[in-house]
Amino acid sequence: MIFNSYQFLFAFLPVVLTGTFLLARVSAGAAQYWLIGASLFFYAAWNVAYLPLLLGSIVFNHLIAVRMVNVENPGTRSWLLAFAVVVDLGLLGYYKYTGFFLETLNTAAATDYTWRTLILPLGISFYTFQQLTLLADISAGRIKDFRFRDFLLFVTFFPHLIAGPIVHHREMMPQFQKADYRLNRENLAIGCVLLSVGLFKKVILADSIADYVTPIFTTAAKGEPVPLLFAWAGAIGFTLQMYFDFSGYSEMALGLARMVGVKLPMNFNSPLKALSVVDYWSRWHITLTRFLTAYVYNPMAIRLARRRALAGKAGLTGARISWQAFFGIVAVPTLVTMFLSGLWHGAGNQFLLFGVLHGVALVINHAWRLVRPRFWPDTAHYQRTTRPLAWLLTFLLVTVALTWFHAASVAAGGDIVAGLIGLHGVAGPVGDGSGDLAVLYGWIVVLLAIALVPPNVLEILRRWQPAVTMPAVTPSGRLDLARGLARRLSLSLSPMWAFATAMVLVVGVLGLNRVSEFLYWRF
Repeated sequence: MIFNSYQFLFAFLPVVLTGTFLLARVSAGAAQYWLIGASLFFYAAWNVAYLPLLLGSIVFNHLIAVRMVNVENPGTRSWLLAFAVVVDLGLLGYYKYTGFFLETLNTAAATDYTWRTLILPLGISFYTFQQLTLLADISAGRIKDFRFRDFLLFVTFFPHLIAGPIVHHREMMPQFQKADYRLNRENLAIGCVLLSVGLFKKVILADSIADYVTPIFTTAAKGEPVPLLFAWAGAIGFTLQMYFDFSGYSEMALGLARMVGVKLPMNFNSPLKALSVVDYWSRWHITLTRFLTAYVYNPMAIRLARRRALAGKAGLTGARISWQAFFGIVAVPTLVTMFLSGLWHGAGNQFLLFGVLHGVALVINHAWRLVRPRFWPDTAHYQRTTRPLAWLLTFLLVTVALTWFHAASVAAGGDIVAGLIGLHGVAGPVGDGSGDLAVLYGWIVVLLAIALVPPNVLEILRRWQPAVTMPAVTPSGRLDLARGLARRLSLSLSPMWAFATAMVLVVGVLGLNRVSEFLYWRF
């Protein structure tokens, strides 16, 4: 059962909302346990065989969390955290990476290990990281106590259980403790807007262009050459498919949670408007970026900086920063973090290459930010002058890297990239022919305009606080082709907006005849 299905929208969701609102009249606790039960049912509907795995993970981590809360010694808490990390990541690695590692070993060492193909448990990466954030906060002394039912809902809450966002204790636990889960017209209205827009993005926009993108990548997977026009159409088309697929899911998740009075953190903020790869990663899968920054990059960078300081070497301070300091404190942690980001996204060399490409680009971006003021000190003039070029370079980097993200292998992605630079000619018979190519380019123009010109739905809903946190009204470092449009399109709870939302929802529902999973559910 997935968000974009008749079963979810017309059976599961109405029953869950009705039960929640009715039980909330009895007590908030009763409504909360109802949501926990509904979330477990939602997960079991995919494959009930993996429900014990989810429950076992929750029980194990809860026992560790309780023990950590009751321990005063920081060293003991650290050892408990390390033990939990080994167990949790070991379980994740077994299900997600066993086949990949054994295949890599067989190739590298000429061995012949065999393994039983495992079905990846739905959402295992997300609920594993979710619980590790909580344990890390307890270990650091930021959490002193919590209720078991809050812990259960924190992990299993169905809007974010499968594909995020990865939430923090400080964002969710206070809401669970204060929420009354009663019917609230404002919450229901804002939730419906988010759900409707997200469903439309997924079913009408992402899935429609996917019909034309998939044959191009299938051709590359077969080892057949992909000429230039098809390669660019496939690469840009998939970038837009991924954009609307993930933004659609993120908005549906926000909307479903808001219906019962819970706000999730923003996970997606118009990343294709970014003017640098650094800014792109602050807008794309925001909660994963902050998780990797907080628990991988920062600890590594701090440790390396302290090591340099103890050795009497310069750090990242002063008018002129040495390249040795930059490489040791910024470049190495960035490359390691993005390598792990690629590994997290999938068990395949193509995902590792995706991560490394972004890692290299981030290092170059950070280096440029350091050296640029030396010969172009006027920052305002620099930004005005280079804005179009900065956007184009960022978009091209994202597009090329996502080619390997979608490709069946490194070789298949390489075939697409070879086509991008014209090594396979300009045009040729790929997929269903040139007619489909024209339609695909038409979709690209339309979707690029939607992604780049209007404000995103969270900006339109800003006055209603659709997420736990919202960025500044005029964020820097982004393409802004329609300045002020968000203010003019600001949502109001009026008949006109209700009618518009209903129409968007109807169109989305009419497109459900071809159910497909959200791309991020595979991770």
